[in-house]
Amino acid sequence: MEWQQIIGFFHVARLQSFTKAGEATFRTQSALSQQIKTLEGELDCQLFERIGKRKLALTPAGERFLRFSEQVLEKYEKIKEELSELKELQKGPLRIAAPFTTLYQLFPEKLKEYADRFPQVELTLLDRPQEVVLELVRNGEIDFGFARESVVPKDLATIRWKKIETVLMVPAGHPLTAVKRVTMKHIAGYPLILPPRNVKYTSRSALEEHLGKLGLNYRIVMESSNVELSSVYVEMGLGISLATVVMDLPALRARKIGFLRLDHYFKPDHIALVMRKGKIASSYKNAFVHALLGEPAFSSA
Repeated sequence: MEWQQIIGFFHVARLQSFTKAGEATFRTQSALSQQIKTLEGELDCQLFERIGKRKLALTPAGERFLRFSEQVLEKYEKIKEELSELKELQKGPLRIAAPFTTLYQLFPEKLKEYADRFPQVELTLLDRPQEVVLELVRNGEIDFGFARESVVPKDLATIRWKKIETVLMVPAGHPLTAVKRVTMKHIAGYPLILPPRNVKYTSRSALEEHLGKLGLNYRIVMESSNVELSSVYVEMGLGISLATVVMDLPALRARKIGFLRLDHYFKPDHIALVMRKGKIASSYKNAFVHALLGEPAFSSA
C-alpha cells in the first residue's frame, strides 16, 4: 500500500468523483482510477460501487477503509506539527470556516494580529453557511468552525464567543421606536424584510409561527440572507427587518437604524467556536483560540 493510494482514495470517497478527486490531487482521472484498482487488488475487496453513470458509493469495506485513511491523514498532519514545534517553528496549516457576517464583521482585526504573530502559519479561510461549516468540522476538513451554539450537534465541542440577539431593525425615527414592548401585531403592520424560506433560518420560522398562531396577515417586501444588505434597505425605509446580530457591530451601528429588542419572543444565542471532540490542537492553533477568545486552551469535554 502506497501513501498516494491512501490520499487518492480519501479524496475520491469525500468528493464522490474521480474527476474532482483528480483535480484535487493533481492527477489524471485514469491515473487515479488505476491507483484505486491496484489498492482494491491488494486489499482483495471492492471499495467503491457505481450507481448509475456518474454516482459513486462506498461499499461497507470502503467505509471502513475511509475511517482508516482519515486517521492516517490526521496523524500525519499532527506529526508534521509536532516536528515543526521541535524545531521551534510555529508552522503548519490552520483551516477555518465561518458564515460571511462572522468573517466580514468579527474576524479581520483579530486575524491580522494572529497572522502578524505567526507569519509561517498557512491560513485558509472559507466563507460557508453554518450547516456546511459543521459538516466540514465533523469530516476533519477544517480545524475550527464558527456557528450558532444552539445548532451545533452534541458530538462536536464548542466554546462560546459572541452573544447574538434577535432584534427588529427599523429606520431611525420609526413609530415603533416609541413603543415600550413590540408585539407581533406591531410587526405585522409594516412591510417585512426576512431571510429566504429555502435556507435554514430559525428566526424566520419562529416569527411566522407566532404570526400564524395569532392569525395575523403580513407582507414580505424583500428576502435577504445577509444582515448588512437588509440594513441598507431598512435605512432607506423599504421595510423593517428581523435580524440576529451581535449588538456592537460597528458597521450596523453606523447606519441610521434602530434595534428593538425581541427577547420576550426570542431567546439569545451565541456564536461558538466549534471543533471535533478529542482532537488535540498544536500550540499555534491553541494560540489562535487564545487570541480570539482569551482562553489559554480549547476544552474538548
